[in-house]
Parts: sequence; C-alpha cells; structure tokens
Amino acid sequence: MFQSDSNYDLIVIGGGSGGIACAREANSWGAKTIILDYVEPTPCGYKWGLGGTCVNVGCIPKKQMHRAAILKEDLIDAKFYGWNIMPDNEICLNWATLMEEVQNTIKSSNWTLKVELRLKKIDYMNGKASFVDRNTIKVKLQNGQERLVSGQHIVIAAGNRPVYPDIPGAREYGITSDDLFNRSRPPGKTLLVGAGYISMECAGFLSSFGYDVTVMVRDMILRNFDQQMRADNRFMVQYKNSKTNLEITDIFETVIWAIGRKPLLDCLNLTAVGLQVENGFIIVDAKEQTNIPNIYAIGDIAKGRPQLTPVAIAAGKLLAQRLFANNQENMNYQNIPTTLFTPVEYAFVGMTEDFALHKFGNENVEIYHSSFCPMEFQMSEKADDLCYIKIVAKREGRQEILGLHFFGPNAGEVIQGFAVAMNCGLTVTQLFNTVGVNVTNAQEMTKAFVTKRSALNPVKIFNCD
Repeated sequence: MFQSDSNYDLIVIGGGSGGIACAREANSWGAKTIILDYVEPTPCGYKWGLGGTCVNVGCIPKKQMHRAAILKEDLIDAKFYGWNIMPDNEICLNWATLMEEVQNTIKSSNWTLKVELRLKKIDYMNGKASFVDRNTIKVKLQNGQERLVSGQHIVIAAGNRPVYPDIPGAREYGITSDDLFNRSRPPGKTLLVGAGYISMECAGFLSSFGYDVTVMVRDMILRNFDQQMRADNRFMVQYKNSKTNLEITDIFETVIWAIGRKPLLDCLNLTAVGLQVENGFIIVDAKEQTNIPNIYAIGDIAKGRPQLTPVAIAAGKLLAQRLFANNQENMNYQNIPTTLFTPVEYAFVGMTEDFALHKFGNENVEIYHSSFCPMEFQMSEKADDLCYIKIVAKREGRQEILGLHFFGPNAGEVIQGFAVAMNCGLTVTQLFNTVGVNVTNAQEMTKAFVTKRSALNPVKIFNCD
C-alpha cells in the first residue's frame, strides 16, 4: 500500500553534486524541496551514501590518491634539497592506511551533507524513484515500503555509472572506479581498460604507488583532448593487438574497466511521462528543460552536457534561480576549464589545436607554445622540457585566444584564473602584457612568445627570462 507525502515545490531525483546544489538554491528562495537518492550496489556489493559520484567514488577520493602520489614524488626529490629519507631511503605505501583515511573523509562528507539538509529543512528520502505521472514520483524505500511524492517541478540529476564490457567474466572478476577507493587489499599488477579521464588518472597514481600498471587502449589516449598533450588471486586476460592482429595473454591481479559511463534510466520509468531520450541521455534545451515542461535534467544524465561536477553544480543553481527567483540567466557551457590529475597535471580551457584548425583553417590560427622546467623540478634534475604550454589564438585582428593548455605542476590551479580571463575575451596582447608572478609556473603563460609557425625552439632555459 502506498503512503502519500505532501506536495513539494521541487522534487530532485539524485543526491549528487548537481542535485544537492539545485535543492539548496531552491530552498534558499523559499521552495519546499525534497531529494530522492538511491545507490545501486556495484557487482562487488559496494554502495555509498549521500553526495553522488564526486564525493564518494570520484573527484574527492581521486584527488586524495593523486595527492598521495605527488607526496611520493616529493619524497624522492627531497634528497636533492638536502633531506635524508630514513630508513635507507626506502619509500613504501601502506595501502590499508590510505584506504582508511580516504573512507573516513568520504563518510564525514556524507554525514555533513545529511546534517545540512536537516538544518535547512530540505527533505531527504533514500529510495528508488520512478515516475507515475508528470507530477508524481513513486519511491521504493529500502524496507520495501512505497511512497508517492508529488511536486510542481521535477529535476532529474541521477548522474551515471561505469559501463562494463559485454564479455565473459567482466562483472565477476573486474572492477571499476566505483570499487577502487574501498579495496581492502592493494591492487598489485593492474590492467586499466580505457583511454579517458578515469583510466589515465588511476594509471597515474597507481603507477606512482609502485604498482605494475598497463593501459589497454583501442585507438588513442584522451581522444577529446589536445593530442600533443597526451602523453595471487590473479586474472588471465587475453586480448588482440588491433595493429598486428596477434592475440596476447597476460596475468593481472586487478582489472579495472574504464571504458565509459552511462545513465541508469530504466528504473525511472520515463515512458510513463513520455520523456524524450537519445542514446541513453535525456534531451534538454538551453534551460535544462525536457519535452515535458515541468521536468528538467541536469548534469551527466543530460545529453550533450560536459560530465564535470562544477558544471552540474552551476547548472543546478541557475535552474533553481530561474524557477524560484525570477532569474532568466542560462548556463554558459563555453570555455569550461578541466584538469587531468595525472602525476604531472594537464589542464586546459577552450579549444584544442586540432579543433581550432578545423574550424578556422591553418592560415587563420596562431599557435604559441613553450617548454620549460619548473623551479621545483630543476634541482632534481628532471628534463628541461618536461612541462609544456600551448596558446591557441586567432591570427588576425585582436588575436582572441581560443584555447589555453598547460602541462605542469598544479595545472588546475593555473588554468582556473585564466578561465575567467577567457570568458572576458582574453587576447594575445593582453596576455603577453600581463606581468607574471615571479617565480611561478603560471607566469610562464604570459611568456610563451614562440609560435609554431616560426619553427623556433620553444624550450626555455631560465625561469627569469
């Protein structure tokens, strides 16, 4: 038997970053709001609390693992600065301690979010949501009870989950990033299948931890990135080399599938309201509105939207403001910065070189670039050209900058500020007339004067020139 709850101004399906941001903003404008959230356990049986992918199995634990990897590099470099690492200069990782601290941070975040919702009087229900009609949601709770929740506006912010390949043993023996941050035993020799963010970042920190890591790629690494910037209980894996057609067999202790993610829409019963879906994603307009006027979709579940946490948060806030604060501003999906948290980070905002050349033509695009060795790497005798900067700009007129790319330490921190300038119409002249902060890696962006067209050597020898 159904229990019926009171009517809401806003129902949010999904308790991740985008959904919570939307609910918070709506609540701040006086809207009666409820969040419905449920996590389907992984094939390994792991599930998590409020906060979505980013908090529990994505951005937050990933950045902590990345930080652990960077600390190892710093410890190795410390000897060049006069530090003796004892005993006998051996550095080893305690996997159990790292996992415990990562999980403690996650659980603390889960609790903090629940307390915040309670204090703000935002209702929260942990259960599976499915549409009954355009204003009514059925919620199946964990104890088997079912409730009906009605609302004037409904926002779908359910996010997505990793894809498993359709091959024997994939779910039984392989894992995804959803399981990696809760493993009791070290991964050991690891195979990562995939060529995107997740595969590259996991490969980066696991390799830095000292594990034997192999990345299996069907075509090319980081297809949508600037291509110049790319850079016992064991399992037998058999695969075919796409170039030689030879079958290869190897033994791995952990196999991680990182071949993409997809929304889990089946349980939502979207056909009950006739919601339009294409290739597994919900179709929305510039206002995040679906073909049903009072139903919206934000974040990873919406077709054509960048699958990034800050994007979902910003879209959720603006949607709530349009619904309850009479603000008509739409989300700006241009010049969204992003970072790849590999051991040496890569961040960019705007167009890649290939995209700009395709759109405007070779004669209308100027590429400025620079290779350099950061101050923090110089005493440790790393390569002079380890780090790289690329500026993609129009060649004529004001020389509007189309894209900025940075491969080096703290790349995300560097690009964040330049992203603001990009949205203000940054030009090459303005960038090169900006005085840099000495001695920082970010200032190298203001001194990348060499163009590819000139064929001059872009490697810088001194940081103060």
